[in-house]
Amino acid sequence: MSSLKVGDRAPEIDAQTSAGDRFVLSKQEGLCTVVYFYPKAFTPVCTGETRLFRDNYNELLLAGANLVGVSTDDSDTQCKFAGDLHLPFPLIGDTDKRIARAYDVLWPVIGVAQRYTFVVSPEMIIEAIFHHELSAEKHRDDVLRFVHAKFEAERPQVG
Repeated sequence: MSSLKVGDRAPEIDAQTSAGDRFVLSKQEGLCTVVYFYPKAFTPVCTGETRLFRDNYNELLLAGANLVGVSTDDSDTQCKFAGDLHLPFPLIGDTDKRIARAYDVLWPVIGVAQRYTFVVSPEMIIEAIFHHELSAEKHRDDVLRFVHAKFEAERPQVG
């Protein structure tokens, strides 16, 4: 279980993505950034989870949310995974496990990321944490519900 809690400062992420760009968490703008960790590219649950985020990406984008996926796979694997799934958002290969350790999401014995999702504000504060190891759908549902509520709460009221 991650030692990070809602209200904590999110660890910085500064890494090369599957798209060849540099992703810096503290430079993300908009409503929030969704950072989801998954154990291994091309495995059934991780593939399903990533497809769910892909299929709901426009909804997140329209609400002003950014999205990035992180696993301990290497960059080449992440590039192939992103390409095979036609992802519109970046993935990060965390082979040195620096990011997974900073977020305290590594499985102790096997050394891959657990299935955690963090919602981070532009001020780098963790606003929500979701952890459902075997249910990718719950991550997507929890994230969509949270982002939608945040969007509604911050949207200027007309009238």
